[in-house]
Amino acid sequence: MGRRFWIVTPAGVFKAMPYSVIEDLPPGVRGHLPQHAQEIYLAAFNNAWAEYGGDPRREEIAHRVAWAAVKRLYIKIGDRWVPRDRM
Repeated sequence: MGRRFWIVTPAGVFKAMPYSVIEDLPPGVRGHLPQHAQEIYLAAFNNAWAEYGGDPRREEIAHRVAWAAVKRLYIKIGDRWVPRDRM
């Protein structure tokens, strides 16, 4: 199994991140993004999840942040995501 991501709550409790490994990502992400882009999505989502812990829109914000991170390095051409540096 892959690496697990954890956060420490203000109360000092360890909690697993919602997406600990790529296999945990939503099917729409796993089925469309290349491996590296999935890794970017996972890291960005988890960072945003921890950052916006008190916001009721936390999950929505984390997904938006994750997609923005992917789009900084990848572009969708047709139905494929390709690295921007290969353009």
